[in-house]
Amino acid sequence: MAGNQTNNQSRTNNLVVPQATAALQQLKYEIAQELGIPIPQDGYYGNYTTRDTGTIGGYITKRLVQIGEQQLTGSRNTR
Repeated sequence: MAGNQTNNQSRTNNLVVPQATAALQQLKYEIAQELGIPIPQDGYYGNYTTRDTGTIGGYITKRLVQIGEQQLTGSRNTR
């Protein structure tokens, strides 16, 4: 089946810009702090609920979209 091709491929979350790792981590800490969700110092999220980790991820996406929109708007105004 063509729909099951992903089963044979390894799944990884590769960043398009690897240098962005630190910025994304910082964004994760900021958003978690705003939401009152403590980030584990050891990096293990197994004791967290799916709702908590999903909320952090959702807010990261929302913030990245806002940043992208601001950059697009700003770049259009300078031309």
